[in-house]
Amino acid sequence: MRTAIVLAGMIIAAAPAMAAPECAGEREIASAHIMRVEANGVLVMTDGRALKLEGIRLPSGALDHAPQALAVEARTELESLAKGRELDIYALYPKEDRYDRVRGQLYEDGKWLQLELLRKGLARVELSPDRGECYRELYAAEAEARRAGLGIWVNTAYAQRAPESVKSDIGTFQLVVGRVLAATASEGKVILTFGMDARRDFTVVIAPDDVKTFKYMGVDPLNYGGKLVRVRGVLQAGPVIAVGNPKQIELLQ
Repeated sequence: MRTAIVLAGMIIAAAPAMAAPECAGEREIASAHIMRVEANGVLVMTDGRALKLEGIRLPSGALDHAPQALAVEARTELESLAKGRELDIYALYPKEDRYDRVRGQLYEDGKWLQLELLRKGLARVELSPDRGECYRELYAAEAEARRAGLGIWVNTAYAQRAPESVKSDIGTFQLVVGRVLAATASEGKVILTFGMDARRDFTVVIAPDDVKTFKYMGVDPLNYGGKLVRVRGVLQAGPVIAVGNPKQIELLQ
């Protein structure tokens, strides 16, 4: 019996680490050694190259109108997952941002770093207009932590907002949940309105070039009218959130 248990343990120990899902793209860098974690969550390799964790946004403390302790906790957890370790980076095109940082999904010994942070409530999903890989997995991990009230989700600064309650949040990244009262086209752009006064109430704007992207991806933004959605982004004066990718809007029905 003891021999069987030992053999079983050896089989488990020899099992391969979880492979990256197809949505993550091809492996761009293998065994990247992480030297340090910057204050903004960027990882710096020993060869000087920088890595950006694509698809998530770490808490920023005062910039989020939130306690700095949450930002410190998130960075500490990221350091424990990455600093001094060797990571595999998977990426899709475009693989670098304007600062020449590699944008990717990061893995270490079977752990998907983005999902680890999301599941612990130490990050939110933030999809870029020109990317959006693995959005289903990322959203599911965030929702798991949000339901459980983990990490940032216990603080009101990170609570989901109703469209009528965002005017004090200008300049911050927010998740807004509401029903689209109307979807209208104007000068090539599409405007999603959530209140009776489109000039003062919360709106979502999809620019003309982004409308083309929506349609190329098989989504007509005019069809959002009447739908209950969750939209996320930085609130601009209006209040308004600009969206460039249909994966940035979650249909809730």
